[in-house]
Amino acid sequence: MEEMDKKCVGRTADIVVHGLTQNNLKHVTFRIPKEKITVFTGVSGSGKSSIVFDTIAAESQRQMNAAYPSFVRSRLPKYPKQAVERIDNLTASIIVDQSPLGGNARSTVGTISGLYASLRLLFSRIGKPAAGTASYFSFNDPNGMCKTCSGLGKVTKVDIGVILDPDKSWNEGCVKDSLYRPGAWYWKQYAQSGLFNLDKPVREYTKEEYNLLLYGSRDGGGEPEDPKVPGLYNFFTKKLLNRDISNKSRHTREKSQSLVTEAECTACHGKRLNEAALRCRINGYSIADMCGMELTQLREVLSQMSDQTVSVLVDTLIEGLDRMIEIGLPYLHLNRETPSLSGGEAQRLKLVRYMGSSLTGMTYIFDEPSAGMHPRDVGRMNRLLMQLRDKGNTVLVVEHDKDVISIADHVIDVGPLAGQNGGEIVFEGSFRELLCADTLTGKAMCQSLPLKLAPRRPAGSLPVRDACLHNLKHVDADIPLGIMTVVTGVAGSGKSTLISQVFAKQYEDDIVMIDQGPITATNRSTPASFLGFFDEIRKLLARENGRPESLFSFNSTGACPVCGGKGVIVTELAFMDPVITECEACGGVRYNEAALACRYQGKNIVELLGLTASQAMEIFEDAKIRKHLKVMQQVGLSYLTLGQPLSTLSGGERQRIKLAKNLGKKGRIIVMDEPTTGLHMSDIENLLKLFDMIVSRGNTLVVIEHNLDVIKQADWIIDIGPDGGKNGGEVVFTGTPEEMIRDAKTLTADSLRAACGV
Repeated sequence: MEEMDKKCVGRTADIVVHGLTQNNLKHVTFRIPKEKITVFTGVSGSGKSSIVFDTIAAESQRQMNAAYPSFVRSRLPKYPKQAVERIDNLTASIIVDQSPLGGNARSTVGTISGLYASLRLLFSRIGKPAAGTASYFSFNDPNGMCKTCSGLGKVTKVDIGVILDPDKSWNEGCVKDSLYRPGAWYWKQYAQSGLFNLDKPVREYTKEEYNLLLYGSRDGGGEPEDPKVPGLYNFFTKKLLNRDISNKSRHTREKSQSLVTEAECTACHGKRLNEAALRCRINGYSIADMCGMELTQLREVLSQMSDQTVSVLVDTLIEGLDRMIEIGLPYLHLNRETPSLSGGEAQRLKLVRYMGSSLTGMTYIFDEPSAGMHPRDVGRMNRLLMQLRDKGNTVLVVEHDKDVISIADHVIDVGPLAGQNGGEIVFEGSFRELLCADTLTGKAMCQSLPLKLAPRRPAGSLPVRDACLHNLKHVDADIPLGIMTVVTGVAGSGKSTLISQVFAKQYEDDIVMIDQGPITATNRSTPASFLGFFDEIRKLLARENGRPESLFSFNSTGACPVCGGKGVIVTELAFMDPVITECEACGGVRYNEAALACRYQGKNIVELLGLTASQAMEIFEDAKIRKHLKVMQQVGLSYLTLGQPLSTLSGGERQRIKLAKNLGKKGRIIVMDEPTTGLHMSDIENLLKLFDMIVSRGNTLVVIEHNLDVIKQADWIIDIGPDGGKNGGEVVFTGTPEEMIRDAKTLTADSLRAACGV
């Protein structure tokens, strides 16, 4: 402690953290220099996120929130006091993570980046014929939105063809819904109305009879002839479209998804705006035309404008577009809906937004900004991070990528391992000093996996022909069987479209898709329940204590009687958000006293679920449980606790736990989308050994990946490019890694040659 204080003499501006014990951290003390780039690195589960996000970011937000009035504070997220003795010289922080950008169908790249607001102002100034002020070009404003679709560009309607069988009569069950089965209450309303021949197939109905069936009236409009017979279309529209079904049963929600279809708005043709806004043009382009352009094309159009009255506005737009293009997003367009962006794209878009900010003296916190980024684009992103620093900000980055670590002014390496074997600062210093450090990160920085010189030979191939989805330009490709194929290319080139959408859909019966998407499970799901060994743990406790298995489930008799196994008490308030507090009866552990009194190897059910996979290996002797724990270790998740909610896992962790679930299956085609996301450099070699094991069992492995070490170890490479967006969508190389280095003239080949020192 004294040594730390001595180091900081004359550097009182540095952020200093004293005695941090958050999560697995072991009373660590360290400093972070201000107005510098500090990179936190270390294996997954070592404690990096506990330092950066759970402590520095959370404490900064907590203290900022405390400055607001009580009414405002009641609407803000609640942050508990952190497990730290003291933090000196903390600044306001901005978190730029990989969480999806908030918003709905009304939130687009244009609105979230602020460029659409500038574009609207531009059209209100010089657009002809004039349509009005900037609000008249907004699809979120009544002045500008299309009245038919309310500015969404699409309309929803009930697809009655899904539920109506035209070859059947009422007596035969022409409506494929349980509510209208013969003899049911709704069926009787129609059958007893006297309006229909119950033995006549729907296909033979006259136009008037068909209108009666769908709309309740013979002309298809007006009031129904019989109030008990509103018409099937009107009934399902009212039931599924004109009400909020988000809180309804899963059956109702699934029915809605199957019956409700989206179609392009016939009035605005998907452009969201009314006729007056669309009629207004600059150099022959409407605002909808410009929003539909790729960013590179939009920049060209804007650069050709010569009107000096809006030169400042045009320059602002071009500067914003340049930042987005430079960071590797040239293929996007401004009307792209933000929920459709990947985590990496969302983070880069946030970075661009903050680059345009005039705030200084802030602390910007990034969570693996290189995720989903081609090596070509990492250098571009590094330049933006350095620009952010040079504006007088402190930049904290949690990262595994060697190229990002290399630009650090200060490196803090957390380790030495994960979980209980981590939580220490094993290195603190400059990047050059890191290269000489005796840590996993230091050693990995100086190592590089060799090129595979003896790749496997395929046992056949699966053809993909004339793929033209999105930006794919009538692509033909052959996916080899029985080997590991790596599909690569810059972001937006079309590799995910080719594999995850075209190839996976064409051969969907044979493919196991392991992506980073959310796991379809409840908020009570854990690694133990997802992988299927939670039942075995309950059986062990039941046998050991002579009690029923249901006692060890918080969804059954083992639940706390006060909170019902939720662990929290929700107090509903009439005009405010509900107040959620920890259950005092069980202390948030969800179980009752009878369940907690039972033990196995000296531990109760809560303590067992609190073990990491590596700790559990030392406790459990049951072969079935150990099998699953071993798989968790193989996929690099040994640091996860058995009872950790799956909703808290990162995209890379979700993907690896899905892989763990499918690892024992044979003869499958397994498709993985960037499995190295969130993985430390030292773990990539273990992941590649796992891939070899998967292939050796007779599986076909297709990996979409940017990581050069994975590309080096491929049996076959398919490179999509040559660039992103409209400049991509072609197969620019197929062959072995050795052939790529020797013959290919692509961006990936250039990066691979640089990595191999060629």
